Amino acid sequence: MGRQRANPVVTEINCVEQLESYRLAWNSLHQQTVGRTFFQTLDWLEAFCRHEGRGLVLRVLVITIRNQPIGILPLIVIPEWTRIGRVRVLTYPLHEWGTFFGPIGPNPTATLMIGMRHIRETERNWDLLDLRWVDRDQHDHLRTIGAMKCAGFSVREATWKRAAFVDVRGTWEDYWKTRSPKMRQNIGRQWRRLQELGDVRTIRYRPAGAARGEGDPRWELYDTCVELARRSWQGSSKTGTTLNHAHVSAFFREAHELAAKNGMLDVNLLTVSGRPVAFAYNYCCDGRIVGLRTGYDPAFKKHGVGNSLLMMTLRDSFLRSDHQLDLGIDCLPIKKRWATRLADSYRYTHYPISVPRVQLLRLKHLANSQHTSKAVNAAGS
Repeated sequence: MGRQRANPVVTEINCVEQLESYRLAWNSLHQQTVGRTFFQTLDWLEAFCRHEGRGLVLRVLVITIRNQPIGILPLIVIPEWTRIGRVRVLTYPLHEWGTFFGPIGPNPTATLMIGMRHIRETERNWDLLDLRWVDRDQHDHLRTIGAMKCAGFSVREATWKRAAFVDVRGTWEDYWKTRSPKMRQNIGRQWRRLQELGDVRTIRYRPAGAARGEGDPRWELYDTCVELARRSWQGSSKTGTTLNHAHVSAFFREAHELAAKNGMLDVNLLTVSGRPVAFAYNYCCDGRIVGLRTGYDPAFKKHGVGNSLLMMTLRDSFLRSDHQLDLGIDCLPIKKRWATRLADSYRYTHYPISVPRVQLLRLKHLANSQHTSKAVNAAGS
């Protein structure tokens, strides 16, 4: 007689304090997640909920088979204001801080399939199901759309964001030869002019993590980045997403400490005669670096200190045998000069027929995606 197949059990957690009892399982599954990032850690989610959680409803799904967790699907319901009014969106807890997100654990297909079926069969406290930041081409491979359709959801696929990446392969010299002659000449000239001002040095701090005795957040480096941000254009920015902005400063500081504890911090500074003139603040995991924020002292703008720091950071990454640097989604025409490829993140959206007003939103999204597609194609050409 064959062994009876065990049915999966879904535990839904709606209170952030209850997640602590799943820390060991979460950490273990995170270690087994392909393409994992700091944003998929429990530490990140807890900090996100503490600082960005106004109006947020947590829906974390823990998938268990034979009392063994096989995957976690972190979801939130968050209010968003659109032209049709307030919409409750069920999505991932990334909120544009990174490029990609997805299920946690070594079984993403099963986690998505079981998770989407649970969402379909439980009471709907959302108006729009919108799984964004999906890395369709590298890691998802259409798992998300397949899981949503199997659960009975009608799904629309669309490009969400496009980001620039540098794949760190071979040697620095090999990579640098692939850049345009004009770019190499300009940056070489900026570097030489910078060296005429004094002793130019770079500082890169990437702690191995508290488990290896290297969890020091090095607050003096972080505060230097914040001060440089304040002196740059970011000091007057109203976006609410810069290191120095009062709205997110506490969130950034807590995340900084947690990233250092997890060994997922990457801070880069450029100094001239001991004076900090540029910074690149990143998270990293398994040699994959996510560029979070950059800035420079405006007094050194004509010396191209931002370019010089990125050049030295990349050179060091080749020596460290890193895998890639995610330069992010903004200012793509500039970042394309450094990038080895552009990559899209995708959104998979279900518009419930029982919510008539989101059908208007569907038409708006369709129109916007057609416009965005033209812009993206132009940026990539």
